[in-house]
Amino acid sequence: KKDKEKPVYVFGIAASFNDTIVYYTEVQLLDSVLLDKDGFLPDREVYSYQLKNHIEYDLKKSNYTCMIYFSENKTKLGKEADKLKARYRKDQGLSLQAIEPSAFTFKKPEE
Repeated sequence: KKDKEKPVYVFGIAASFNDTIVYYTEVQLLDSVLLDKDGFLPDREVYSYQLKNHIEYDLKKSNYTCMIYFSENKTKLGKEADKLKARYRKDQGLSLQAIEPSAFTFKKPEE
């Protein structure tokens, strides 16, 4: 059946024009998520806000823009994450900081 829930992997990255630190999460598993008919992750903005709230309230950092990347293929998403982090590493004025899964994980919104 085509409309079966299946694992979807997600990672987030957060950057600010007012700070030199770029935060990122590891690739995480969102279990039992059903992509919409166009192949998009439903409630993408909710995941983005989860990361933004973590950065604002737990890390006490404001004015960050959070982006979420997702795929059903963990390897492909991992390569995308590595490519994105490499792009930020090239900018000598920025430093990358991982957000450990023990500190933050994406949670599927309640339906």
